[in-house]
Amino acid sequence: MIVATAAYPLDVLSSWSQYEDKLSGWVAEAAGQGAHLAAFPEYGAMELATLAGLQVAGDLEQSLHAVSDRLEEADALHRRLADAHDLHILAASGPAATEARPVNRARLFAPGGAVGVQDKQIMTRFERDVWRVRGGDPLQIFDTALGRIGVLICYDAEYPLLGRALSACDMILVPSCTEALSGYWRVRIGAMARALENQCVTVMASLTGRADWSEAVDITTGAGGVFGPPDTGFPATGVLAEGVLGAPGWTYAEVDLARIAHVRTDGVVLNRTHWDEQTGRDGAPAIVSLR
Repeated sequence: MIVATAAYPLDVLSSWSQYEDKLSGWVAEAAGQGAHLAAFPEYGAMELATLAGLQVAGDLEQSLHAVSDRLEEADALHRRLADAHDLHILAASGPAATEARPVNRARLFAPGGAVGVQDKQIMTRFERDVWRVRGGDPLQIFDTALGRIGVLICYDAEYPLLGRALSACDMILVPSCTEALSGYWRVRIGAMARALENQCVTVMASLTGRADWSEAVDITTGAGGVFGPPDTGFPATGVLAEGVLGAPGWTYAEVDLARIAHVRTDGVVLNRTHWDEQTGRDGAPAIVSLR
């Protein structure tokens, strides 16, 4: 299959039709290149807040709810596009209201109308301390026509136990939003590590560019990337494809489920199988004094 992963810039939207045209164009471009899956980044839905005006979009609290109020319409659009182009779409995540505080929610759309929902698990310092976005519902594994797919939203990809919980997945999608180059590399290193230890493919999408109207996503640095284990059937670097840092657009890669199955059973190493042999799995290592 072919996967497409986005380096996506945010726009100030003057109308809903402008958003429809933008998203439809992006999806049509990916489908035109033969993509079976198109992945958008974390907090790419924040541009929906501009439909309520720049004053609302620039206010941290108001922007949360302005986006949440538009998600139902956005989901209907994604559902139509998935059907029209016969591809799976990971919609850009955004704040979704709950009875308590908003969560950071991604949605995976399959042709035919099926939708999977994945909330971010662990909040960054900005999300929890300033924005007061909270962790959402537990991780899920989506059984699709493209194989088993999981989603680790940005910071979640930096945690091996969350990755391990998705070890049954063929692909793990990593939508991200990072301000600095260091943040981009933290998430990318995490995505590559999850591909290594699970012997699977990870697909990283990024926000990129400036959105000076928003305190939350004003500066973002990123690129699309697709990674696998540096082992049998995969590139020696583990990089199947990588975009140009800061350049908006799609990055494409071919993903073969048979290669994933093969490396898991007969790779040079068997990280996924040997996970339970790690030292300290039954408790903390002993502290040995060398003073």
